[in-house]
Amino acid sequence: MKPHALILLAAAALAAGCNPSTAGAPASKAPVPEVAVHTVAPRAVAISTELPGRTSAYQVAEVRPQVGGLIRQRLFVEGADVKAGAPLYQIDAATYQAAFNSAKAALAKARANLAAATPKVARYKELVAIEGVSRQDYDDAVAAAGQAQAEVEAAAAALDAARINLDYTQVASPISGRIGRSSVTQGALVTASQAAALATVQQLDPIYVDVTQSSTDLLRLKREVEAGSLKQGGQAKVTLILADGSRYAQEGKLQFADASVDPGTGNVVLRALFPNPKHDLLPGMFVRAVVESGIDAQAILVPQQGVTRNPKGEATALVLNRENKVEQRVLVTGAAIGDQWQIKAGLAAGDRVIIDGLQKVKPGAPAATAQQAQGPARQALAAHGAAAQSGAAR
Repeated sequence: MKPHALILLAAAALAAGCNPSTAGAPASKAPVPEVAVHTVAPRAVAISTELPGRTSAYQVAEVRPQVGGLIRQRLFVEGADVKAGAPLYQIDAATYQAAFNSAKAALAKARANLAAATPKVARYKELVAIEGVSRQDYDDAVAAAGQAQAEVEAAAAALDAARINLDYTQVASPISGRIGRSSVTQGALVTASQAAALATVQQLDPIYVDVTQSSTDLLRLKREVEAGSLKQGGQAKVTLILADGSRYAQEGKLQFADASVDPGTGNVVLRALFPNPKHDLLPGMFVRAVVESGIDAQAILVPQQGVTRNPKGEATALVLNRENKVEQRVLVTGAAIGDQWQIKAGLAAGDRVIIDGLQKVKPGAPAATAQQAQGPARQALAAHGAAAQSGAAR
């Protein structure tokens, strides 16, 4: 190749190297991801616990006969509401009526004997003073009068017993409530205080709800109250969630906690009392009771979508710090309150917890909120990127 041709080729190559359009462009800086955050602000929150439980009747009375005999008549409708003292069964009363009449006659006889013995004592008392009768005759008259008085009292007691047995032939309801099905029919033979109940009456308004709580949770709540982080005021309120997911309209109150722990499960039984005017709650129903544990005056709540679990099973959250970099925090969670978690440890007031855009960030990487990206922060980031590109070009 001729020398002047080599010179022209070198000049063309130099010109091409100095042309920005042909030079290799520097790599552009990746944009800072935008995330949505929840700023932690402690506030007073009612802390509640959801516990499983079952309903039980306020009062239960098993109806049994006090005397034996044939059932002549059933006097109630199965499944109906009955009042205390209302007749339920009529037992054949013929023999008990006869016993009552006999006892009544025996009392009348005893009173007649007493009526004859009492004046005799008064007369003998005057005669013994003038030695008209012997002292022995007087003592016999006094003893006869005393015996007649005792016979009157015994006859009166026998009459009362006969009256009670006669009254027992009509079996009455011991309490007010709803009566179930009858276990006997007309013509059945029953005996006094038999093992099998004739029917069962249950008082349904109000009604009990028995729930179980872990003894560990009970101790934790007690310590929080003692430490002052949880405040309790008055009787704890309870609400119910029924088996179909609906919420029971009436609010109940916690009555007591059992004095012992079940050794098999480690649970403690809590009993709540609920009004049940419409009898919507029936004994044996499964429910979930939301028990108000107390008030946390400085509760920290975080949306549940901002809390995840690491491979160890620990609760974690990604936090955007003051330098707009992502940090991972290990949390200690408490109760679930609606769609939020109560945070016991790991967060403080003012922390910004990332709740949206978690898949776009990782610990240590920069991030920006939507508000920051629309304001001076976006301009600063853009300027920083432009400066970096200019330096690379130079």
